[in-house]
This record gives sequence, structure tokens and C-alpha cells, in this order.
Amino acid sequence: MQFIEGGVTAAKGFLANGILCKIKESRTTNDTALVYSEKMCNAAGVFTQNRVKAEAVKLTKKNIANGKIQAVIANSGNANCCTGEQGAKVAHRMAELAAKELGISPDDVVVCSTGVIGQQLPVEKIESKIHELASGLSKKGHEEARVAIMTTDTHFKECAVETEIGGKTVRIGAMCKGSGMIHINLGTMLAFMTTDCAITSEMLEKALRKSIEKTYNCVSVDGDTSTNDTLTILANGMAENPTITCEGKDFDAFCEALDQINTVMAKKIAADGEGATRLIECNVKGAKDVATARGLAKAVISSSLVKAAMFGCDANFGRFLCAMGYSGFDFNPENTSIWFTSQNGAKRYFDDTKPFEVHGENSVLVYSDGVPTNFDEDLAKKIMSEEAVEILVQCKDGNAEGTAWGCDLTYDYVKINGDYRT
Repeated sequence: MQFIEGGVTAAKGFLANGILCKIKESRTTNDTALVYSEKMCNAAGVFTQNRVKAEAVKLTKKNIANGKIQAVIANSGNANCCTGEQGAKVAHRMAELAAKELGISPDDVVVCSTGVIGQQLPVEKIESKIHELASGLSKKGHEEARVAIMTTDTHFKECAVETEIGGKTVRIGAMCKGSGMIHINLGTMLAFMTTDCAITSEMLEKALRKSIEKTYNCVSVDGDTSTNDTLTILANGMAENPTITCEGKDFDAFCEALDQINTVMAKKIAADGEGATRLIECNVKGAKDVATARGLAKAVISSSLVKAAMFGCDANFGRFLCAMGYSGFDFNPENTSIWFTSQNGAKRYFDDTKPFEVHGENSVLVYSDGVPTNFDEDLAKKIMSEEAVEILVQCKDGNAEGTAWGCDLTYDYVKINGDYRT
């Protein structure tokens, strides 16, 4: 398996585009994206668990229920949420506009929106540009589409991998957006995945749900879960591998590739949290089971006090232990140790999924088997000042491991969200 270029158009048969429709008048970059498969796709999706759901979420859940989708239309700048009957009509209209241009059924279109909640989406602006959007579909169009879905993101987020399944080359591509309102069980994120793998809708959904438990659902920026969260995957089968219909070697290979790409994307979201200055990766080792390891790691990176300590480069390990203690997951504090480690300026969280190195000059042990150590405060501050910092928690309760990702909490987070609507 290897990482490749191309995002959502890396796989065979997928085209994309993005244009500026001025949904938000102040916008100067693309704000509407379209992704299209030349063949009908098997599809699966996961959605926000917030009881308040955007109109696009409601429509997409309905459209994808039969496991068949051929296109995605998504806009930024307006969430089309809490907009009543008019908002529902707008979501349907977006599907109809895309479907008419592509010659497909509106029921085979995923619709997604992101942006300000509680304002009507001016769909006429999309309608006036829909022909331009559709006629510009291309293999290079992922470069336009990946920008169109961004809101407060500081840069685009995409990834693609290539692997071999059933003797055939299979590709999986992805693009996502997410910076604020990010918490466990998806965060404000729209994520779109495409693959030319031949796999049934049932196995696609099984693989997706299995993967997000250790990737997207291990990310937290600010503790808020959005109304618009949507993650969909479309598989058009054009790689012509033997169709994956059950678990086995081919399914495992697909899941491995899916995990790799989703891990990279999850880390990109965490690293680009609103106002963030550094990525935090918490690795818990030696837990009694995987659920406990992940739960402890999630508690650490979700804590506002931990995030604030990371912003201040303060090696206040008591914050970390406190978060673990109220997590509801069992561990023995007296047999627990904590390290801080870094990669000293390497932006590896954007490049691959390899774990941080634990030993060496970029590591400091601050808590050892239930007792604070006489650690070097200056070294700890230097490590915590890096762009990517790992918190390694070593328990002695078992052999399970778990990872979660977050970011620091800064003054800029408040500034960004203090006037987000206006």
C-alpha cells in the first residue's frame, strides 16, 4: 500500500469540480463542490448524532438508505440547518439541480452543507452556476472541490492510497473539512470518500463503521458535535477486483487501506482545530482492553484544562491524570507513567500514520508508576512547544492500546467563534 495524489478523483471513474457561487457574500474562494462517478456506486454513510440535524443530513440519510449513490453536491458558508420547510425544499432543490445536469436521479445524490446555522441558504446562487459546476468536472477537479467545502479550515484536507486487492490495483481517495465544532462521534466535518473497489454496500458500511471507531471518532477539538456531520463513501467497482461480499483476506486488505487514509484525515482535522497551534496525540498503552485504552486517550485530549496546558506549554501532568480519573474507564494511577514526546518540527501528522518515537532527547518522563519525577522543566517546555506533541500514557493493567487526537485551546479559538455568525 502507498499514498498517492488525487484525493477524491484518484480512483477510476471519479470526477470533481468546485466553483464560487457567493453563498456568503464575503467569500472569495470556491464554496460549492461536485463529485461524480461515471458508474452507479455502492455507498455507505455515517451521520451526526446531534438530535438537531441539518436538512441536507435528513435528505442524504434517506437517499443513501438503499446503498446506491452516484454524485455528491456540497456547499460551504451556510449549514441549511434550523431552516424549516424552506430549508428542506432547498436541500431537495440542490439534489435536483445536480441530477439534471448529470442525467441521473435526484435520489442518487448526496447533499451536504456546512457553515452558519439558522439562515436560509440562497439556492438560487447555486442554480445560476450549476451548469458551470457540472461542465467543469475533471480528474484535476479535486483541487477545486477540496477548497469549496472549507469553512474556518486554514488549509484543505485530502488524501489517497493505492493497494492491491484480489490481484487488482485498488484506489481510495478522500477529502474532508473540519476545524471547529469537532468532538467524538464525528465533529463538524464533512468527509467524502471514493473508491474503485468492487465491494457490496453492506460490507462497505461494515468497513466504514469499523474504521471510524479508531479514527474520526477519536478526535476532539472543542467538545461540540455539529448538526451537519456527514461521512460518505462511494464504491464504483471499476478496479474490477472480485467483489468483496464477506469478511476475509480481501475485506481485511480494504479495511487496512481505509484505516490508513482515515487516520491521516483524522489527524489533519485535529491539527487544524480553530486557533490551534499544535496537534496533540495521546497514546495509551497497557490498558485492560481496547475500549478502555481509547476511552482514556479520548478523555485526555477532550479536556479543556489539558488543552489549555498544552497551549501554555505547561507540563501539568495532573490535568491528564484528572481527565483519566473522571473518564469512567478503569486504570490504576499507582501503576501509570506519563511521557511527553515530540517530532521536533517534523510535520509527520500530515504525511503518514507512523507513531511518534518515545525515546531520545525529544522525550521527558514526568510521572513514573504513580510518583512525579524530578524532570527538566525547560526540556518539557521545549517538547511541548513543537507543532506535534505526543502524550504517552503507560498503564500496567493489560496489553491493549488506543490513540486519540486533539489540539490546544487558544485565545484565537474564542476570537474565531465570538463573531462567527456576523
